[in-house]
Amino acid sequence: MSTLHMAERAQQFSPTTIVLRSLVVGLTLVTATIHAQLGGLLFMANAIGYTTFALAMVAPGPIGQVRWLVRIGLIGFAAATIGGWLLFGARFPLAYVDKAVEVVLIAVVAVELWRSDGGPLGVVRQARGLVARLAGRLTGTQAARAPR
Repeated sequence: MSTLHMAERAQQFSPTTIVLRSLVVGLTLVTATIHAQLGGLLFMANAIGYTTFALAMVAPGPIGQVRWLVRIGLIGFAAATIGGWLLFGARFPLAYVDKAVEVVLIAVVAVELWRSDGGPLGVVRQARGLVARLAGRLTGTQAARAPR
């Protein structure tokens, strides 16, 4: 096991990482619960989306290898939810509470993204690595199919 890989594993289970991840999952489930209670197809779809992101934040295995992508998706999902509410949403007290939860959620996910993935530059490096791995698999698959 390389020194870098060991350092990444140690950071994965550090107390700060555990607290941040717990906050992300908790805030995500809070906003999922609020949306589920509102009823209607759009709110239920939003609740399912948030619940899926919460599960992806703690899922082991292959999803853990692209958790940076889950974080980016969660930030985008929460931002789109806030944008939709700004354009079309009803203005009642629970809506303001939910938007506050979503703003805090975005901030906490951004902090975790910075700590765990090295910020925007780290995400770009990981994205390039993912694209290279996928391209390598495609090339390998195509090479296996080619007549010899």
